[in-house]
Amino acid sequence: MSNLIVPVKNLEWQKYQKEIANDHYYLARSCIRQNVFPAAEDIFMKILREELGKDIFDDPAQTTCTGIAYHSGLIPFETTMTVVARQFSLMQDAGYENFVCSCVTSFGIYSEVIETWHHFPETLAKTREQLLKSTGRVFEIPKNVVHASDLIFKFREELSKKLKYRLVNKETGKPLKVVDHIGCHYAKIFPEKGIGGAEYPYVLAGLTDEFGGEQVNYPERRHCCGFGFRQYLLKENRGYSVTNSKIKFDSMKPYKPDLIIGNCPGCTFFLDRWQYVIAEMEGITYGEGGFGIPSLTYEEITALLLGYNPWDIGLQVHQVAVEPLLDKIGIEYVKSEKYLGLNGEDIGEPQKPKVLMQ
Repeated sequence: MSNLIVPVKNLEWQKYQKEIANDHYYLARSCIRQNVFPAAEDIFMKILREELGKDIFDDPAQTTCTGIAYHSGLIPFETTMTVVARQFSLMQDAGYENFVCSCVTSFGIYSEVIETWHHFPETLAKTREQLLKSTGRVFEIPKNVVHASDLIFKFREELSKKLKYRLVNKETGKPLKVVDHIGCHYAKIFPEKGIGGAEYPYVLAGLTDEFGGEQVNYPERRHCCGFGFRQYLLKENRGYSVTNSKIKFDSMKPYKPDLIIGNCPGCTFFLDRWQYVIAEMEGITYGEGGFGIPSLTYEEITALLLGYNPWDIGLQVHQVAVEPLLDKIGIEYVKSEKYLGLNGEDIGEPQKPKVLMQ
């Protein structure tokens, strides 16, 4: 009987897995990511190239995927499909077949476009025609499309062996409590495209487990961060966005998490910035000692544990102070270098918030 049960369980979990090519990727950058966390993508490429010895191509000719404009109702889907087709054409020109995108909204866009072409071949033919007429280009659909967090997840065991630090409190020896937040456009639009699907996403929890942390399973773990494009882009609607994030913060607070790790640039940004807003509006902070809960991306966490300089990673642009987290782990840093730019230039300190400690 046991010989029958084990394979069935394995087959059930297999539905939640995905193919991730081992090497040779064409990178599609994120337009929002370069503004809110400007060092993240360069750190991601450095990890792939220098720590893992992988080939990843950063193409200066690429453009936005149009995701924000599309989901905000500003441009039609036909335009988005043509822009995506051009991205794939650029990948083809560069000699690549595997496509990795840095933004989960982009990941959702590429997945939606490819699924549309798969189910409606006539739409694919029309997109080919539109791309050829507008740019003179042709394209092929990539063999493998993944999100950047998928690659860090795939090589998590190899990276774990290189870590200088782990997600462990240096004083107590206990694992840090980690909240993972999965971007909706990674796991909820096409659940089969993400590792673990919508119900059991493991792409970030897997990093937490491998890097020595403890998962925090709280009631609103899968609740949206509240970004929602229309909720934030229209100033009058931003109350909806911050309210969604507050629901999450209130739900996780009793569990006393040490950090939040996200794979969406928008989610990570708002789970960081809304803590400042809530502190200013209501005088509430969610971390220990009034510092808030650091909200970091998967590549920022990986780079920190590998021993990279926190300020080279760009952690000084986060609203919630990261120093308490660095101190817990025992990561070495120079406080006076936090606001130094290129060539040691003093870029000045930002104005301090009234409530949230920094």
